[in-house]
Amino acid sequence: MPASKKLTVVISQHQGRHPAKRKLEEDLAVALMMDPNVEVSLIPNLYDLTADHSGTLFLKAIRGDLVVLGWLYPRAIQWILDRNGIKGRAGTVLLRGEDEDDAEEPDDRPDAIGGLDIPNRLLYSIDLKASTDAQDFLDEIQRIVDETSQQTVDLMSWIQGDPKQEQLERYLNPKAILESAGGNNGSVADAENDEKVRRRWYPVIDYDRCTNCMECIDFCLFGVYGVDFLDRILVENQDSCKKGCPACSRVCPENAIVFPQHKEPAIAGADGEVGSLKIDLSQLFGGGDALGLAVKERDIELVRDGRDAVGTTVGLRQKSGCGERDELDDLIDGLDDLDL
Repeated sequence: MPASKKLTVVISQHQGRHPAKRKLEEDLAVALMMDPNVEVSLIPNLYDLTADHSGTLFLKAIRGDLVVLGWLYPRAIQWILDRNGIKGRAGTVLLRGEDEDDAEEPDDRPDAIGGLDIPNRLLYSIDLKASTDAQDFLDEIQRIVDETSQQTVDLMSWIQGDPKQEQLERYLNPKAILESAGGNNGSVADAENDEKVRRRWYPVIDYDRCTNCMECIDFCLFGVYGVDFLDRILVENQDSCKKGCPACSRVCPENAIVFPQHKEPAIAGADGEVGSLKIDLSQLFGGGDALGLAVKERDIELVRDGRDAVGTTVGLRQKSGCGERDELDDLIDGLDDLDL
């Protein structure tokens, strides 16, 4: 893919065909195509892309700084990108939605494990729900253009697989995609072929918050989570997740598990006070409402699977002062204290 000094802007389309949302996407694409400092592309909804989808391969092939606009909270966009191998440092975005207008940047979390192998480039994640006026987004993109040096970074070593040029070029013509994108039941047909995406549901881990406590892998009984070669938690089998169930997010003590399409902003990835429904482990395992709801949600999915409900008897690691303990609890806490 030829190097470019332009800022690359990618619009991740809404899952459905809501007229106002489609119009905003079209207005942005048309305006950005006229901007000599920007190279704009459209892809299907970022959350729904598979690892081998040509839209994912296109994103992996982009060099240098990148702006992604999507119908998701910025945290969700950032960590979906990271999960798919599109890595970089989070760029500062000043345009925020109502849920995040008063949000402050989270304090540094010294216990967070952080992302792996982050290259020296910036990824700007912008929530298309932040405004209904295209000009607000155009102004923010212009601000980003002004503040970035636009020095091309050689990131070809980050591209996994062998994306074909014709696959990548599919997303270099926003007008063609705007005319042909769409489909039945919320699926999106890409320009020039019948490659489709389906709506998906899976957790996304925010490694800037995750402390690798493993509460999620203990709690989830559907084989969604695993560990990598460094024994770091990861979403290993995302399609094993039960659609609509956010239970593991509710038991995460750091609010590090995001379900981008959930109706509750705190679970969908919003920052700031809106996430205050999360409480610390000592409160959570003392019988907080979040835990009770998570257990109920998990039991519902177990029964739907033809399995027995387990309530609070499985997957909850008890802490000192919170209910009866056994030898296994003491052993786990002892291992935690060793900080191996």
